[in-house]
Amino acid sequence: MNLEESKTRNWGGPWTEEKLDTFEKYVLAYLTIMNAYRDKYGWKITYFDGFAGSGERTTLDEEYAVTANLFGEDDVTKADLDVYTGAAERVVRLEQKGVRSFDQYCFVEKNDKSRAALIERLDRYPTSGNKEYFQGDANDILEKFAINLSFDSKHKALIFLDPFGMQLKWETIKKLGQNGIDLWLLIPTGVIINRLLNRDITLDKELIHSKKLSIFFGMSETELIDFFYETKQEPTLFELESTEIKKKQGAIEKIARLYVHRLKGVFKYVTETPLVMYNNHNVPIFHFAFASMNKTAVKIAQQIIDKKQ
Repeated sequence: MNLEESKTRNWGGPWTEEKLDTFEKYVLAYLTIMNAYRDKYGWKITYFDGFAGSGERTTLDEEYAVTANLFGEDDVTKADLDVYTGAAERVVRLEQKGVRSFDQYCFVEKNDKSRAALIERLDRYPTSGNKEYFQGDANDILEKFAINLSFDSKHKALIFLDPFGMQLKWETIKKLGQNGIDLWLLIPTGVIINRLLNRDITLDKELIHSKKLSIFFGMSETELIDFFYETKQEPTLFELESTEIKKKQGAIEKIARLYVHRLKGVFKYVTETPLVMYNNHNVPIFHFAFASMNKTAVKIAQQIIDKKQ
């Protein structure tokens, strides 16, 4: 690897650490509170990572190739995507720091090779809680997990979701909106979603990636167009007016606000201002949000985010 390539691959480090530091601070606060009451109320606490990857904070070449093919290599760098991985090891290592941690750890990874690497990496750290590794679609496994959780009021869960791209379905999020669940979610606002919203829509064309966007937001194509686009009339050479439908200004921030709004329809409390992560051009590329049925939990999460902003 030459020096220039090394700089590109490592550039994402600082804001990757920002995400992980924010999350780890919340995990420690969460465990402090839960440990004060878990024995008294007989709580069982699970950590659930829906897109655990290999456990390393690096981007898989295969995943980058898919994204680069969609948007063009000039639009997406590996550095833009390095933020996706790395939480799993931090969580399982907490017991090494003397923290009474989770009763159960659930890690989901669809890729067989990444799952094997994850097991090898995390099993180096002994934990009092049982570690389980699932292979498959995180949406399906999350749905089953949520159903099981709904039958046991003493079972609590902290869920961490940083899907690569937009694999997470809105229907899955809806099933997680119940008591006992705290959810951290990485939203690829600028790096993925904004690029899926084409700049303009002529009257005879539809939103190119409407199906993918509809699954992610749980909204129809018409609703998405109404939210993100506006009709503009522009004069032609013959002094007539042509009508165009163009994307509104500030689309990345609108994406974040929309997703927070959607989360509020599922969870009672959501961080009003997610943690914003920027690339080296000072363009927002991710928003890291938190949702819960517990008001105090969201207050703590928002305080941690505010100190990072």
